[in-house]
Amino acid sequence: MDSDLDQHITRKGRHVAVVIAGAAALWLVMQVVAPLFGMSNRVLLLFDFAALAAFIYAGANIFQIWRLRQKNQG
Repeated sequence: MDSDLDQHITRKGRHVAVVIAGAAALWLVMQVVAPLFGMSNRVLLLFDFAALAAFIYAGANIFQIWRLRQKNQG
């Protein structure tokens, strides 16, 4: 059972890492690309909120990982 929980924690950690890296990369790309294509500030604000939502989602999952690790340690 411990190895199953460890694998679940590892998978969840990788998922969080991908979400954080993807959100940050997409946000940075949009900061550069949006002015080149003449996108409005409203569109940029939409991507800001999407990145913020991704970071909040990642934070909630990090908290879940922390709780799972506490449960795993005893």
